Amino acid sequence: MRIAVTATADGGGLLHPLADDGSPAGPPERVADLCAAVAERERADRPRWVWASTASLYPRLLAAGVRVARCHDAELVETLLLGHAGRYGEPRSVRAAWARLRGEPVPDDAPEPETGAQPSLFEEAPDAGRELERLVAVHADQLRRLAAAGRLPLLAAAESAGALVAAEMTHDGLPWRADRHDALLTELLGPRPAPGLRPRRLQELADRISAAFGARQPVNPDSPGQLLKAFAAAGVPVPSTRAHVLRRVDHPAVPLLLEYKELARLHAAHGWAWLDAWVKDGRFRPEYVVGGVVSGRWASRGGGALQIPRVLRRAVVADPGWALVVADAAQLEPRVLAALAGDRAFAAAAAQGDLYAALSEAFGGRPDARDKAKIALLSAMYGGGGGEATQLLGVLRSRFPQALGYVEAAARDGEAGRVVRSRLGRTCPPPSAAWRDLTADEDDGGRAGSALRSRGRFTRNFVVQASAADWALVLLALLRGRLRELPGRPHLVFFQHDEVIVHTPRDVAEQVAAAIREAGAQAGRMVFGPTPVAFPLQTAVVDCYADAK
Repeated sequence: MRIAVTATADGGGLLHPLADDGSPAGPPERVADLCAAVAERERADRPRWVWASTASLYPRLLAAGVRVARCHDAELVETLLLGHAGRYGEPRSVRAAWARLRGEPVPDDAPEPETGAQPSLFEEAPDAGRELERLVAVHADQLRRLAAAGRLPLLAAAESAGALVAAEMTHDGLPWRADRHDALLTELLGPRPAPGLRPRRLQELADRISAAFGARQPVNPDSPGQLLKAFAAAGVPVPSTRAHVLRRVDHPAVPLLLEYKELARLHAAHGWAWLDAWVKDGRFRPEYVVGGVVSGRWASRGGGALQIPRVLRRAVVADPGWALVVADAAQLEPRVLAALAGDRAFAAAAAQGDLYAALSEAFGGRPDARDKAKIALLSAMYGGGGGEATQLLGVLRSRFPQALGYVEAAARDGEAGRVVRSRLGRTCPPPSAAWRDLTADEDDGGRAGSALRSRGRFTRNFVVQASAADWALVLLALLRGRLRELPGRPHLVFFQHDEVIVHTPRDVAEQVAAAIREAGAQAGRMVFGPTPVAFPLQTAVVDCYADAK
């Protein structure tokens, strides 16, 4: 059973029951309290809710204590379908999809909300009944298009489930001890400074950097221009002040400058201002953007949720009586390649716990053979690499020709201007008109060749990374369902590409760990079918995130 939902300004809304093919299964119903009506229908029928955008509607339901099991997010699904049809980047709103359906001018999507802004469920549509009519028609058309798009229906369901997870993680928040965070900053930087001033440790380093240059005037370590002039005056010209360049420079200011850069980055990205803005009531509540990267990986809007520095993981602490179950997929992308390619020898190696170690025999079995296997695989998936990497790729190609052939075919497709797809059908963007013009210019062979190789590297990696994102989304959907069956309401609080964290009552933590491992194995079967490739999830039950690794 499916129910389409739109909201009205007075807290009510319209519900329209639908058949499995999206056709109306009865008349629409106006309800005075939409949250209460959704809760009642969820308890009675557990339908798949059909709405324009989970990110716009679900947070308000969560605020009212209402959670749903399933949904169809029309905007996310429209994005997948447009990409699959080669119409990447076209407006994805229900109104835009309705206009395309009717052959009318297509309106642009509304701008993204400002960081921290709360979406409003109860903004009155010009005509709520008209909005519901559009949603029902667009949803039915999406179901028809999905039915003709191979395995895309599974991805659409997983993407919609991911949107539920994202909204729930923002609502529940990641447990975060502000006092520990403050103590860590004080330990590394000194006491919290007054606004506009550097922390004490940064100022000390800035003074020592100036002294190391012997400068009459202070050298501002935050100014690349001043640093370049200071190095040139010292007889050590450098092309840039990037860390990887400075590490090759022999000058007493370099170690001080590298330390300054690292601490300044922490202060700017996750310092006291970040703590004030993003941690409230013992929780970090980032705003996740489902499918924010073309490969299907998530992004975040403000807060840097996907880039928590290792040192600050000491601030992520479970509530009393609770624990964190931290799980990450070991060597996920090489395993995905093994499953995609169907290379029996490579798949047999990927059935082992340590894939790189299992491949080491192909590289001579010497002490450094595992490292060589890793370099070869990364070169295969990401492209590029010269010298030793080229030789190691040759070994990989001779031992596992189907695996190398798979990514090389994707690279050739990219260089030819074609699109490639993930296992479940997520489609890469087509090349731009500028790229086609450049690569068609026979008189600009150097730039054209570089552009061709660049796109080949992109599509080579896309088929692997996007398929890994497929697996991760299905894992999230399955795990969310399993957690709902456990006592005490364990819940997902963090997700990053190949890692999840569940906040759980301690007495069910081992059940949660088992649920994660089972969901990972089932996701492998659902996405890749029968395969000897294992997708092991290493789990740790800890009080503090920093203790997981």
